[in-house]
Amino acid sequence: MASLGHDVVGIDTDDSRAVSLSRGIAPFHEPGLPELLREGVNSGRLTFSGDISDAYGARVHFLAIGTPQGPSGAADLSYLFTAVAELMPFVQAGDVVVGKSTVPVGVAARIADVVESAGARLVWNPEFLREGLAIRDTLSPDRMVYGVREGDTDSVAVLDDLYSQILLSGMPRMVTDFATSELVKVAANAFLATKISFINAMAEIAEVTGADITQLADALGQDPRIGRRFLNAGLGFGGGCLPKDIRGFIARAEELGVGESVSFLREVEAINLRRRDRAVQLVRNELGPRLVGATVAVLGLAFKPDSDDVRDSPAIDVARRLSALGARVVATDPHAITAARAIVPEIEFRATAHEAMEGADIVVVLTEWADYKELEPAGILTLVSTPTVIDGRNCLDSDSWSAAGWRVLSLGRAVPAELVAV
Repeated sequence: MASLGHDVVGIDTDDSRAVSLSRGIAPFHEPGLPELLREGVNSGRLTFSGDISDAYGARVHFLAIGTPQGPSGAADLSYLFTAVAELMPFVQAGDVVVGKSTVPVGVAARIADVVESAGARLVWNPEFLREGLAIRDTLSPDRMVYGVREGDTDSVAVLDDLYSQILLSGMPRMVTDFATSELVKVAANAFLATKISFINAMAEIAEVTGADITQLADALGQDPRIGRRFLNAGLGFGGGCLPKDIRGFIARAEELGVGESVSFLREVEAINLRRRDRAVQLVRNELGPRLVGATVAVLGLAFKPDSDDVRDSPAIDVARRLSALGARVVATDPHAITAARAIVPEIEFRATAHEAMEGADIVVVLTEWADYKELEPAGILTLVSTPTVIDGRNCLDSDSWSAAGWRVLSLGRAVPAELVAV
């Protein structure tokens, strides 16, 4: 928002985070964010505070509050409702409050009642950001959705003015009711999760029939009704959005009495978790009784590349399980080591892939960082004890690795008969 010319104050309950942000220090890894942050701070258009009263005088108030998964699987809305309550004394008549959080359908209407009691108006404006591409998705989104009360043209005009530079590109802008704007985010994530699990279900079949899952995905992707994106077979999805959102969607549907409408999402998650099982099984089958005490090099810890996010990371799960089976797990990641060390202290960490692979009995690629895709297989052959690699993301050029002397096993591709679990 500051890069679009607006004056912005960011407020966080963590004073130390506000101080770090004020110094231009980004709290997490996101390509391009440090530069954009420093530009905003240096321009004077972007400031940070730990005091909610600094919201007073703003025309638009964004709610960007986390809604983590609660014990029941439903979204924990306590942080969001607390933020709304704390904001209300500093909202003036005519202000617009904009909800960005991912919430169960029905929440926006409840918040709107609170906001309207202060003379302000609510717009639910879901974000569709992808970690690693968040800046591009913010400044050049593929659509914009405004959920408003019927007839609230004033709020629509405020947001159109706020986003005027973005809207000039001709990007689609939809005005809906609150329920639709809430559903569009969770429905989109449910669909994407389903697409990922579909191709991974096909991968399970490909592994026992000799089909090549990557070629299958390429062929399916040529159909414009299907498309190639999110058809990458491998270890499956993780992170702080897809797993949480589909579980929350199921919980909310059950509360509404229509749980059967999204019951298929339980199988979507089951397929997703089976891919982690399969990765562990491949290592077990390959090493056999040598697994206990074997050195397993794990390349990648973040749930996806260009992120340091390890929430519900398939890579972390696989690394932890291999360690529990008695392997010596030596892991690396370009940005997620610090976060990973806090949750899997039982494994060892190295700064680089080369260091992690030294003396390894098997190498497992679990996050498709460019660093790993660009490794020169012939040049690293002598680093390992046994030149075997399991490509958990189908991101390596298996032909070049095989030609260099590596034994390559990939999720979703034909597995030698002796490795198929019985």
